[in-house]
Amino acid sequence: MKKILSTIIAFLPFMAMAQTVTSPNGEIVVNFALDGTRPSYTVDFKGQPIVKKSHLGLQLAKGGADLMDGFSITDTKTATFDENWTPVWGEESSIRNNYNELAVTLTQNSLSEEKKTDFDGKTSTTSGARSIIIRFRVYDDGVGFRYEFPRQENLVYFTLKEENTEFAMADDNMAWWIPGDYDTQEYSWSKSKLSEIRSKMPAVIEAHKDNSSWETFSDTGVQTTLQMKTPSGVYVAIHEAALVDYSCMSLDLDDKTMTFTSWLTPDAEGNKGHLQAPCTSPWRTLRITATAAEQLASRLTLNLNEPCKLEDTSWIHPTKYCGVWWEMIAGKNSWSYTNDLPSIKLDLDNYNNVKPNGTHGATNEEVRKYIDFAAENGLSEVLVEGWNIGWEDWFGCQKDYVFDFVTPYPDFDIKALNDYAHSKGVKLMMHHETSSSVRNYERHMEQAYSLMNKYGYDAVKSGYVGNIVPVGEHHYGQWLVNHYLYAVKEAAKHHIMVNGHEAVRPTGLCRTYPNLVGNESAKGTEYEAFGALYPAHTTILPFTRLNGGPMDYTPGILETDFSWAGNSNKLNTTLVGQLALYITMYSPLQMAADTPENYAKYMDAYQFIKDVALDWDKSLYLEAEPGEYLTIARKEKGSDNWFIGCKANEDGHKSTLKLDFLDKGAKYEATIYADAANASWDKNPKAYTIKTIKVKAGQALKLAAAPGGGYAISIKKI
Repeated sequence: MKKILSTIIAFLPFMAMAQTVTSPNGEIVVNFALDGTRPSYTVDFKGQPIVKKSHLGLQLAKGGADLMDGFSITDTKTATFDENWTPVWGEESSIRNNYNELAVTLTQNSLSEEKKTDFDGKTSTTSGARSIIIRFRVYDDGVGFRYEFPRQENLVYFTLKEENTEFAMADDNMAWWIPGDYDTQEYSWSKSKLSEIRSKMPAVIEAHKDNSSWETFSDTGVQTTLQMKTPSGVYVAIHEAALVDYSCMSLDLDDKTMTFTSWLTPDAEGNKGHLQAPCTSPWRTLRITATAAEQLASRLTLNLNEPCKLEDTSWIHPTKYCGVWWEMIAGKNSWSYTNDLPSIKLDLDNYNNVKPNGTHGATNEEVRKYIDFAAENGLSEVLVEGWNIGWEDWFGCQKDYVFDFVTPYPDFDIKALNDYAHSKGVKLMMHHETSSSVRNYERHMEQAYSLMNKYGYDAVKSGYVGNIVPVGEHHYGQWLVNHYLYAVKEAAKHHIMVNGHEAVRPTGLCRTYPNLVGNESAKGTEYEAFGALYPAHTTILPFTRLNGGPMDYTPGILETDFSWAGNSNKLNTTLVGQLALYITMYSPLQMAADTPENYAKYMDAYQFIKDVALDWDKSLYLEAEPGEYLTIARKEKGSDNWFIGCKANEDGHKSTLKLDFLDKGAKYEATIYADAANASWDKNPKAYTIKTIKVKAGQALKLAAAPGGGYAISIKKI
């Protein structure tokens, strides 16, 4: 690892002139200045304004003097940093972290007096200066900045009323957005100019009112990551990094000035955060690139997180799995054991004299079937949902003591099934649906993780469906943000990997805690069974949701007709489009989400799922446009094998794929999984071809993705 660190310190007690910091390549320029006594900044890219003058600051609740204005600059520091670090798993085996930094200390010198009363009734008056630091890090692919609150006498415990970070966009950009919401990201993405968001918002919200929990806050509020494209063709995305002990940020747009202001998720009392100095905010990020492909290649979010805090990571491993799940999602089977109990208390005796419903999915027989399939077809784990008591009245009642996470249903023999799985070289994957009763999960967490250790589970899929308990808290508030990280840290003590569904959208914390191997936090494949996705969806997610970390999208649905489950909906991609997702929707945790019976019909196509790697030495983003198409090539870690995936929207896509990345002079064999000439997502989704050809460096392949389809290629050196 190579590090270069240089620091120049200047003491500028009352300086108000602009402070400038540029990216290492000089293309991105950030100017910081006081607008009167208010902090402000601008961002330019290649001489073009991206962010006009935008103000920074925070409003405090409960009578505290705001951190909005009255500032003078009392110190500036600049630094340059350059290193290469090695992720435990990832899209490449080495990541460069190279930035120029500017840290500005701002001081409020004349605060009004504030009276405080202690527990004994004594009143005291305090006054004096307070300081904050605004730190900018500027990379070749974007900008990160945050607020820092040093230890000081006059700013110790404080409550946020609002964070007023502005992003004044220089243009009426094209944007890919979903509504600002405190509880769900499970929206379909809309594309419009910023000025059109207000007119489109009501219809978008109306179409998603069946989400299990939701609360929007504004006619122009949107969530991050917000992907944009300027009229001149520059790609810009706003997000945040290293979300720790703070509320998740959305954005509220003033569509007259095209200015976004940060909008934090409130707690049950309406406050936006409770802080104790010394502390920091998360990084506010702007990913800025000349091409869409460079947006996908950016590691800005990961680089702004702290290095790995786990001393031993040898137990963390990429995982390919199947499971008892899709048959319930599609409507054939159920999570619950019986239909005879309208409500239950958590006691296995409840089930002694009731009739099984005959549709329970997590039975001994069914689980053994999946174990056999995994063992025979290159999968290392089997997820089982609905194994534990409590599913009869889990949803919609905001029940506190809803699951205990340790007691199996009568038809699930936890010891025998784990023994059987281990005898086949397979592990079971644990499932913890919390029903958003967060206190109950923390109440049972230690014994639940200990049970996993006892039976050899090394990964858990957790879920947070429904409104949060305690009542009034939100999925993306500070209290829940702290809970999600607490679960990951506690899991690490037990050598358990975590895949959190319905949790807060990721902000790169998987660098710091690499046992966080996946999240959902967006509309995933399950919405195919609900008839609520469209072909372009998976051409937008890599630019938006995947900015912060991998997604457990659960791809691999090869049976596009759901009539086998009594479901009239159909898959909104082609069969080959599903194969491509194993490359384009990056995750070290990938599910073969269809059932063994359905895979048996398409075992020639399933071969790609069996072969595709999960961990990579190198990733190349060959072509991309948000909402239209993307093509990615990845080199398997520790191997000469390459895998390529292309996913297209409803218009399809034609590629001329140049194999310049292959080793010169070497010979390769490529297996190409392609949509048939007459394939389409809506009329002929299961038409595909498979062919094997010899290829070499410099060769060009002409390929076509059908409407809503794609292609997938495995390339192996001979």
